[in-house]
Amino acid sequence: MPPAALSVHLAIGQAYAWSVFKPPLEQALGLSGTQSALPFQLGIVMLGLSAAFGGTLVERNGPRWAMFVSMACFSSGFLLSALGVLTQQYWLVVLGYGFVGGIGLGIGYISPVSTLIKWFPDRPGMATGIAIMGFGGGALIASPWSAQMLSGFGPTTNGIAATFLVHGVVYAVFMSVGVLLVRVPPEGWRPKGWQPSAVKARALITTADVSARNAIRTPQFYCLWVVLCCNVTAGIGILEKAAPMITDFFAGTTVAVAASAAAGFVALLSLANMAGRFVWSSTSDLIGRKNMYRVYLGVGALLYLVIALAGDTSKPLFILSALGILSFYGGGFATIPAYLKDLFGTYQVGAIHGRLLTAWSTAGVLGPLIVNAVADAQEAAGRSGPALYTTSLYVMIGLLIVGFLANELVRPVHAKYHERPREVPLEEKGQTV
Repeated sequence: MPPAALSVHLAIGQAYAWSVFKPPLEQALGLSGTQSALPFQLGIVMLGLSAAFGGTLVERNGPRWAMFVSMACFSSGFLLSALGVLTQQYWLVVLGYGFVGGIGLGIGYISPVSTLIKWFPDRPGMATGIAIMGFGGGALIASPWSAQMLSGFGPTTNGIAATFLVHGVVYAVFMSVGVLLVRVPPEGWRPKGWQPSAVKARALITTADVSARNAIRTPQFYCLWVVLCCNVTAGIGILEKAAPMITDFFAGTTVAVAASAAAGFVALLSLANMAGRFVWSSTSDLIGRKNMYRVYLGVGALLYLVIALAGDTSKPLFILSALGILSFYGGGFATIPAYLKDLFGTYQVGAIHGRLLTAWSTAGVLGPLIVNAVADAQEAAGRSGPALYTTSLYVMIGLLIVGFLANELVRPVHAKYHERPREVPLEEKGQTV
């Protein structure tokens, strides 16, 4: 099951390497930084919307159906983008990568999550870490691969189109592995020696179930929505502009960053993103989800403050702080399904997770918009270096503080939202009427 999940998530995780395409697209099609971010932004918006509206379908039709739909949409998005660049019709790139590919992102993202939670009910944090780890690590493969292809084909419209075409074909083959491998556990399956009665060890872990319809009526759902939105906004703004950001930060220093090194920085962030998804979500099985989010949001705000105050004085400090932020960013994604499982049970956790990902849609617009708009405005005012991003960094600190407070408000779900247990006839209990 982990290889099945990873084959899909490693592919759709390519979205995190979009910043590698930004400079060539801006040069070839004459775009601004804000315009070149649009396909990525729309892709994240569609990720959240398709996950929200498709979550129930995924639960109903199963992970194999979901993975096939994801493969078809994600690969088709690259093919449309290739056509758009070749004909210099940028709206086709936005439609292909952003809209069609974004649907593939959303359906593919949630497809293995509830399945792996059912296979690993004793370690839901580790299970979701396995499932979502690949999404964070996708750019670790895609970033150097894309940069190498752009270098080989050339950063022209023909070269960019050829790169998109290769991506679409290769990812279709790679994702088909997950379609063939995935399975759901048999009804009532549980790990050897594990008893459900041993699960409720903490106050925020329930043994009851809450439907997706009732979950969105609870204050806990909206608290977690704010938590996820703030955490994602704070991380995705840097991630979407990672390559040009590190180049701008140290452009006026003796340790300037070349384009190839910037692509390596994107890959390094992807590694931290991927590792955080597994390490921190597995840690949440030990210390609890609420405590884990205190680390993500609280320590994350401090690391942003370090970057803002240090400026371009230390490249290692900048890189280490960014790696910490991205590890928390990835860990937040991987821990949220387990947090939902703790609060709402396993009954419709996939559908609830899909609805919560609308927070990601919102953050996918806010994060890049804040960072790109502020950078464009500062550049227009004649500023350069760290000054392009200082205001954005302080905005991210404020968002993380808001998310920290929302996490503190999370309490156990009231029993009135629980599903009523099915009444078992006396004959099934082995009793006589």
